[in-house]
Amino acid sequence: MADTLVGPMADHTNIPPQRNTPRKAAAVTRDYRTLARRVRATGLFQRRYGYYWTRLVLTVAAFAGVWVGVVLLGDTWWQLALAVTMAFILAQLAFLGHDSAHRQIFRSWSWNEWTSRVLANGLVGLSNAWWTLKHDAHHNAPNQESRDPDIESRVIAFTPAAASSRRGFRRWFARRQGWFFFPLLTLEGLNLHVASVRAVLGRRPIPRRAVEAPMVLGRLVLYVAALFLLMPPTLAATFLAVQLAVFGVLLGGAFAPNHKGMPIVPADSRIDFLRRQVLMSRNIRGNPVVDVLMGGLNRQIEHHLFPSMPRPALREVQPIVREHCDDLDITYTEVGFFSSYRIVIRYLNDVEGSTREPFACPVAASLGR
Repeated sequence: MADTLVGPMADHTNIPPQRNTPRKAAAVTRDYRTLARRVRATGLFQRRYGYYWTRLVLTVAAFAGVWVGVVLLGDTWWQLALAVTMAFILAQLAFLGHDSAHRQIFRSWSWNEWTSRVLANGLVGLSNAWWTLKHDAHHNAPNQESRDPDIESRVIAFTPAAASSRRGFRRWFARRQGWFFFPLLTLEGLNLHVASVRAVLGRRPIPRRAVEAPMVLGRLVLYVAALFLLMPPTLAATFLAVQLAVFGVLLGGAFAPNHKGMPIVPADSRIDFLRRQVLMSRNIRGNPVVDVLMGGLNRQIEHHLFPSMPRPALREVQPIVREHCDDLDITYTEVGFFSSYRIVIRYLNDVEGSTREPFACPVAASLGR
């Protein structure tokens, strides 16, 4: 039977009656509330309007500026430099859309919702509703089998069960997939667009489909049409390929090291909120350049604990979170930028071998399990 951890809303009927078990279980559920009260008192949840308005205006202006550059350059292969620039700017717009979807930017729910929708659907070309549903599921159960969509893939095996179930070439590939990880990221941009189109045109219900569909489809059609109108076909196709490839690497490279190679939680396990978010997440040390490249997601632990906290406040709350984890003897993982990718590659090349170190319940002993 899988280890069972007790969460704030967990059913305690599976825990054998023992002396002091209810008191200990209640203490576990209070661990996050204690941290949250301490953080709330610091005022770090206050909106950072100056920070976000500056980034929004400058990034949108840069997006427009690239198009001006495309028009002025004309028929020259120097356009590919603008393709790389465009990919970087679109990634930054996607990060801002992510922040807005998490209600980090504005106090108003509708302002956040529409900002995220305009950035994602209208400028980046990704379905905001599809991504939000997927991302919320990830936040609710990071690295948990059958619950986290980010560890489900037909191409890469992220879990031991997925790797061991593959046969033939797919089994051969799964044992070497770490070496293909970054080349595959060049296709992630295209994959995100395809998934968005399938979502807005599919049968599965998504919020505000009537708004999402024309925005996503209109943006994709206008973007491709503009490239082919402003450049010769070969140059336009190459521009599009380079932009999508770099965009995929930037986004995938920002999200992948935050959880890949961290413990995989069995589908039937339960774990309290604090440990669920800390033990399955990895922070990336860095500097302002790393912060920009990863859109602030390098402080993944803090982001998972406080998803609505403005991005610049995550650096300020980090010492408080680390101290709280140390007091509770909860492992707080932080590694260097390049080390994080080495860990991901090593894990992906030996996903099956990770079953030798199965996820162990960190509080099971104290609860008698």
